[in-house]
Amino acid sequence: MNALLRALKPGTEEWILATALNPTRMPRHIAVIMDGNGRWAGHRHLPRIAGHKSGVDSVREIVESCARLNIEALTLYAFSTENWKRPGLEVEALFRLLRLYLRSELSTLRENNVRLTAIGRIDGLPPSVQTELAHVMDLTAANTGLRLNLALNYSGRAELVDAVRAIAASGVPASEINEETIERHLYTRDLPQPDLLIRTSGEMRISNFLLWQIAYTELVVSPTLWPDFRCRHLLEALLEFQRRERRFGGVEPTLDEASAGLALR
Repeated sequence: MNALLRALKPGTEEWILATALNPTRMPRHIAVIMDGNGRWAGHRHLPRIAGHKSGVDSVREIVESCARLNIEALTLYAFSTENWKRPGLEVEALFRLLRLYLRSELSTLRENNVRLTAIGRIDGLPPSVQTELAHVMDLTAANTGLRLNLALNYSGRAELVDAVRAIAASGVPASEINEETIERHLYTRDLPQPDLLIRTSGEMRISNFLLWQIAYTELVVSPTLWPDFRCRHLLEALLEFQRRERRFGGVEPTLDEASAGLALR
């Protein structure tokens, strides 16, 4: 928190929002569905790839902001298995952008103590992307700050299929399979469950993202298109998160119920 405040100019909107946050109630893991690149470009009569290029600036700012806020993990939905259905030129351009991001941001990731990881069917990505990704993951593996987790060639349903296949291959008897067994075989097995899921562009969909993991995640939908999403919008989402009462399926006892419980003692 202090690192972010030092980076902000006192009196600005971002600084005011940041000072309103309760540092003891920050999410450990934030997941983001980065939506709206195409619409952002369309509104400006630009090709879709222009929206994706501008979205890289948002990624940079949100990653740096989360690192300064001491967030433990940030998972970005970067490329879904359904995205292969897009025009070939757009898919090719997306992977060029990803390779460029990995190359250009490596020094920034290392300076901010950010560790890069990835989830999804990574072996289905183009070999050049796999090579670049592995290179940056290796060079940031010892970093101890923010865990930047890219969901690439990712599908929540595919993740569950892969988990079931791994469990079956391990020979675990059906009678011994429980929720913990499944969680140990998910892509995110070494990450905390997401506390907060942010979706940009105002769409009210999960889009096959972290289906198992978000069972009790707080959802915040921002009307802002991803290329325009900045630190201010992240801070607004965090303040909304802190206003929520997380009950995980339970309820807080009413005053009468609490009094009755004391009377029975």
